Amino acid sequence: MTTTTLIGVVGAGTMGRGIAQIAATAGHPVLLLDQDEAALSHAKEGLNRIFARLIEKGRMDTRTAEAILSRITTSTRIEDLSDAGMVLEAIVEKAEVKAALFQSLEKIVAPDAVLATNTSSLSVTGLAASLQHPERFIGLHFFNPAPLLPLVEVVPALQSDKALADEMCTTMRNWGKQPALAKDTPGFIVNRVARPFYGEAIRILEEGAADVATIDWAMTSLGGFKMGPFELMDLIGNDINYAVTESVWTAFHFDPRYQPSFSQKRNVEAGWYGRKSGRGWHSYGEDAVASSPIQDKDLGQAILWRILVMLVNEAADAVFWGVASAEDVDAAMKGGVNYPKGLLSWAEEMGLDRCVAKLDELQQHYGEARYRCSPLLRQRASEGRGFFGQSAGSPEST
Repeated sequence: MTTTTLIGVVGAGTMGRGIAQIAATAGHPVLLLDQDEAALSHAKEGLNRIFARLIEKGRMDTRTAEAILSRITTSTRIEDLSDAGMVLEAIVEKAEVKAALFQSLEKIVAPDAVLATNTSSLSVTGLAASLQHPERFIGLHFFNPAPLLPLVEVVPALQSDKALADEMCTTMRNWGKQPALAKDTPGFIVNRVARPFYGEAIRILEEGAADVATIDWAMTSLGGFKMGPFELMDLIGNDINYAVTESVWTAFHFDPRYQPSFSQKRNVEAGWYGRKSGRGWHSYGEDAVASSPIQDKDLGQAILWRILVMLVNEAADAVFWGVASAEDVDAAMKGGVNYPKGLLSWAEEMGLDRCVAKLDELQQHYGEARYRCSPLLRQRASEGRGFFGQSAGSPEST
């Protein structure tokens, strides 16, 4: 795929606009399509503001910005995508709506044009099944804000041409992104592996072991995460975060490791979505007073260790089930959700045997399958080797 290839982007929301910006910055002509003319106008205004800020901050000169913007055109007519070499959709997360769009696109674009979905939760294989030529279909999951976060999960369908994933990984690198190849399983890499960051934090809160402010403090001040679990849920929106958790839980046949929280469900029912509603786990009104954490280092380390070991377990299990390589799992968590370290590298630093021991302790205490240790994590710990070729015993024993 060369920079002369026309890239079509369907959906002029925040994500679609971001993908259009990325492709145009990489040198491609881009056609941004939306049925709503107002959405297209809003997208163009947003892009103009973004590039004006880049110029103002000295990150881009005026000529370059104007050249990029000139490569982005808009339309409400799907027929205008007939010359596109690749079309990506960033529309509503409903399988039937996406399938209908791709069926329409298939009648318009060239036989060798790539069709890609930005879905974060739907089956790529299921969407491909709606097409006459599913071999040219693939998942390309960008993370918001797309121009800033480097990760793109490249998710081939079962029906995808064997060479397509490599081609798309190359294209994403040419676009300045960091591709991570993922198997078409619920949540792909990031939305699967990240579930304990939220779920175990809520569990600690529900047990009364610590309050919201203290848990957030432990994860940011002691763990180095950019945002605590409750801050991040409020930013994402509790309605969205809960829906993703419920979707993953259902897709995994109600595996208790992904079980949603009643506390978060009640927040959603109350309309306490987070920042966008003015209240979530934290309050955001004009008169809101931030709660003070209990800055007890021992308590904070216990919180961090419990949540972190659950994240490590999920990362190890993703490798065990062939969802992605250890390298891509670590890269995905850093590039998609800004984790301070790759989880499996972090586990090696802490000692895989210590991680296994903590998981066994939690499972024995609670008697719940959610704390079962990944077979791969246990195997690597017993063998004294890590995920990246080096030994990985606990620091005290090496």
